[in-house]
Amino acid sequence: QVQLVESGGGSVQAGGSLRLSCGVFGYIGCEASMSWYRQAPGGKDREFVSGIDIAGRTRYADSVKGRFTISQDNAKSTLFLQMNSLKPEDTAMYYCKSERCNYWGQGTQVTVSS
Repeated sequence: QVQLVESGGGSVQAGGSLRLSCGVFGYIGCEASMSWYRQAPGGKDREFVSGIDIAGRTRYADSVKGRFTISQDNAKSTLFLQMNSLKPEDTAMYYCKSERCNYWGQGTQVTVSS
């Protein structure tokens, strides 16, 4: 069984930074293609934020390009999302996802105040 455990969320002021982490536990192979998604309050749909594939290629939503950076440790056991220049519109629950195994973490809350 695969477990994805996020951490690193919190409350910051606009312009601040946070680093999210997602530990991948369980079935080997699920860490090969990973993504971050977020869901803003008010019943909005969950949206793609960033992804990294097995070759290390990265993708970003236009809204976070140049501000967020996705990465993995060498063992690919931990996924990171470095978030800089945070804006109030970045406020959301952030989830990591194993795209290969279709597993989601439980989420970590990010709140950005103006």
